[in-house]
Amino acid sequence: MNYEEVTSYIFGLRRFGEIKLGLERVSYLLEKLGNPQQHYKIIHVGGTAGKGSTVAMASSILKEAGFRIGTYTSPHLASYTERITINGERIPESEVVRLFTKLKPMIDEMQSLGDNMSPTFAEVTTAIALYHFAERSVDFAVMEVMMGGRLDATNVVKPVASVITNIALEHTEYLGDTIEKIAAEKAGIIKEKGILVTTAEQEACKVFERVCEEKGAKMLRLGKDFKVKVESSAITGQTFLFEGFGEKLELYTPLVGEHQAENAAAAVAAMLALREKGIEVSRLGVIEGLRSVKWPGRMEVVQTSPLVILDCAKDVLASKRLAEAVQQIVRPKKVVMVISTSADKKHKQMMADLAPISDYIIATKHSVMGRALDPELLAEEAAAHGKPCDVEPDVKLAVMKAVGKAKPDGCVLVTGSVFTVGEARDIWFPEKPLWGRDFNESRKAQI
Repeated sequence: MNYEEVTSYIFGLRRFGEIKLGLERVSYLLEKLGNPQQHYKIIHVGGTAGKGSTVAMASSILKEAGFRIGTYTSPHLASYTERITINGERIPESEVVRLFTKLKPMIDEMQSLGDNMSPTFAEVTTAIALYHFAERSVDFAVMEVMMGGRLDATNVVKPVASVITNIALEHTEYLGDTIEKIAAEKAGIIKEKGILVTTAEQEACKVFERVCEEKGAKMLRLGKDFKVKVESSAITGQTFLFEGFGEKLELYTPLVGEHQAENAAAAVAAMLALREKGIEVSRLGVIEGLRSVKWPGRMEVVQTSPLVILDCAKDVLASKRLAEAVQQIVRPKKVVMVISTSADKKHKQMMADLAPISDYIIATKHSVMGRALDPELLAEEAAAHGKPCDVEPDVKLAVMKAVGKAKPDGCVLVTGSVFTVGEARDIWFPEKPLWGRDFNESRKAQI
């Protein structure tokens, strides 16, 4: 099989609309592979919003501190290989093919045992990542939770530190319909005698405190055990003060939006907390790691005239933070927003956050089959907020129309989904998108 055939097969493991939580299948795969996750240290990052940014910052800090770092994130913007990197370099396509070929007999065996043992997209991808990291002798893997925590495929690992960024209502059909229930699922990544770093609010922290007490784990909380204060914020990045663990650091990150200072504080706190495990991360590593971090598609400026910003805000918490950042950094520029959300998101609440900071809205539809919301529904919400709106189903055409409407001194904001941003980003950074045609064609072949 070639790379395109392999990735089509892996995407096909994610049956349309089906999510199978649990650790039995991924544990079985990893045992067959010799439990590669036991050969390096792991930082495990969960939460509702900001976990990907926190993973990127923690990885960058550890790399600048002299460690060899594997990073595992999801979802991707354009290419499956974005999910698995070592020191910032993506897994080669040839390695995806080789490792999948090694896994395929195991997958076939598990599928023969019945549907309950048939591995999912998330489980196979996690196994590929963990094995790749072991083969390439990383010192650390920094891993992002895909969904929830307790039963997420990544929760087979035993981290030296766990991070939970924040908690909001999401995936309620799987994780629960209250903050407390969702926090309990996220708390599943807290391990016996482990360390938890969190930036979550009090309601969720009560749950974390209980779990930490039960497991003899140490909890380190923003505002109590470490603090952050933004000094300056602009479209080029921000400077902030971090205080905690006996350190007072003035830090800079190119990631835009004050919420990123909070994510950075979580990453720094996790690095400094490793001292309790006998692991020293240098102050220079912290400073240079944050300064050099890259995380595409998050308040990413891809053009300056007009200003074009791509942001993957995909839920209510993220849309609220995006609106705050635009209001603070972009206004009073005229903002033309291009938006497409997935059908399972709370698009009315997202539009309530984003419409007030927009002067004109173009509703579009990302191309991941069956996932995108009808753009007419987004247009209705725009009208309900008194905003003029066009509907252009093609993401790239919508972006180009927005660039023309914004004029050189305006701003185009592209948001609503990782899928939307991935398609738009292809205008500036062309790459064959695996969320688009290839994924759709592979799905059609199975329906």
